[in-house]
Amino acid sequence: MASVVSCSSEPVVRALCRSSPEAFRLKVIAIPIILITSVVGVSSPVILARRLNSDPAYARLLLWVKCFAAGVILSTSFVHVMPDAFQALADCRIATHHPWRDFPFSGLVTMLGALTTLLVDLAAASSHAGHGTHYVPLEKENSAATMNTTGVAELGSVKVGCCDREEEEEEGEAEVVGRGKESVVAKVLEVGIVFHSVIIGATLGMSQDQCTIRPLVAALAFHQIFEGMGLGGCIAQAGFSGKTMALMCMMFSITTPAGIILGMLVYFLTGYDDNNPKALIMEGILGSFSSGILVYMALVDLIAVDFFQNKSIKSSSKMKMASYIALVLGSASMSLLAIWA
Repeated sequence: MASVVSCSSEPVVRALCRSSPEAFRLKVIAIPIILITSVVGVSSPVILARRLNSDPAYARLLLWVKCFAAGVILSTSFVHVMPDAFQALADCRIATHHPWRDFPFSGLVTMLGALTTLLVDLAAASSHAGHGTHYVPLEKENSAATMNTTGVAELGSVKVGCCDREEEEEEGEAEVVGRGKESVVAKVLEVGIVFHSVIIGATLGMSQDQCTIRPLVAALAFHQIFEGMGLGGCIAQAGFSGKTMALMCMMFSITTPAGIILGMLVYFLTGYDDNNPKALIMEGILGSFSSGILVYMALVDLIAVDFFQNKSIKSSSKMKMASYIALVLGSASMSLLAIWA
C-alpha cells in the first residue's frame, strides 16, 4: 500500500502555484496547440497511406512509427498517469481515513480499467465475427466435383482446379481476417484514447495550478502527436471508408480540447477546487482507470499485434530489432518528459 505523505509543507507550495487568471491564460493557449498537434499526428499516416500505400518503404516507416507511438502510450501510463493517480489517493487527507487506508484502491481500479478494455475488445471482436464472410467448406466442393466426373483425366483436372481455388480462398480469407482484426484494433484503440483524452483534458481544464499546467501542455502536445500517429496508422491499415477515417480522425483531434473546455466550464459553474479531498479521490480513481486502459491498449492492441502478427517483423530479424528500438525510443522519450511534467 502506498505510504502516507506528510501534508505540512504542501499548502504553502500549492498556494504559490495557484493563480486562476494565469491558469486561464495557459489553458486558452493550450487548446489550439493541442488541437493542431492532434490533427497533425492522426491525419499524417492516413493522408500518406492514400498516396504511398503501395510503397514498401512507407509500410516499414508506418510500422516503426506505430511502435514508437506504442512506447509513448506505454510510458504515458506507467510514468505519467499512474504515479499521479496513486499519489492523489496517497494524499495524507485521504490515505489516513477509511476505507482508503485499508486497501490499495489505485491498483484495483487500474486492473479494472484493463479488464474493462478487454471486455470492449472481446465484444468488438465478437460483433465483427458475427457479421463476417461465410465460406463454403472446401471438402464439400471437392466431393461434389469428384462425383460429377467420370474420367481419370477429368478427375485430375478437377483436383488441380480445387487446389487452386483452395489456395486463392485461403489467401482471401486470411486477408479478410487480417482486415477484420485491424478494424477491431482501430475501433477499440479509438474508444480507449477518447476516454483517456476526456479525462486528461477535463483534469487540465479544472486545475488552477499554473506550475502543473505549464509543463503539462508541452507533454500533452508531444503525446498527442505520437499517440495520434499510432491511432492514424491503425486507421490507415484497417481500410475504412474515407468518411469513417475522417470521422475517427476528427473525434481524436477534438476530444482533448473539448475536455479542457468542459473542465473550465465545470470550474466556473461549480467553483471546483482540485485541492479538495473529494477532488483528489475522483482524480485518483479516474487516473487509475485511465492508466489501466492505456496499458492494455499499448501492450495488447499495439505491441502484441505488431510484434507477433505482423509478417514483416516475423520474417525479418532486422525489422524486429528496428521495431523494438523504435518502441524503446518512444518509451524513453515520453519518460524523459517526466522530468518537467
